Amino acid sequence: MNKTIERYQKREDNGKAKGVRENMQNAMEDIHDLAKKIEFLEDSRRKLLGDGLGSCSFDELEHLENQLNRSLTRIRERKTQLQLGQIEKLKEEERLLVEDNAKLREKCCMQQPKQMESMELELAVETELFIGLPERQKRKGSNTQNP
Repeated sequence: MNKTIERYQKREDNGKAKGVRENMQNAMEDIHDLAKKIEFLEDSRRKLLGDGLGSCSFDELEHLENQLNRSLTRIRERKTQLQLGQIEKLKEEERLLVEDNAKLREKCCMQQPKQMESMELELAVETELFIGLPERQKRKGSNTQNP
């Protein structure tokens, strides 16, 4: 009975070790694949930024140019969407301001007769302002004529 238990434990330990080895091997393969993908993505990024183009063929450069043109088109479309959204917000704000302005004008017209009386009093003030050159004013004031 003890021998049977020992054989079972050995097989179980061997099975676990084999599973661990397989998991480690799979993990190492995944790490290697991810490292290759990272390298490829970094290389693509450098090329899109215009670095490291010396080793590119004409077809690769043409592909990069097309990719950049597509990206630029998407960027411009998004920018246009944002600008249209801003325009709509500004139009709505303008509409609200026009409404407020109309309300204020209406309110102002109701108060206008009272303000007209006070404005008429303010307009009746006399001043000693003279329009013209200062020299002419002196000549008129002194009644002397200089040639």
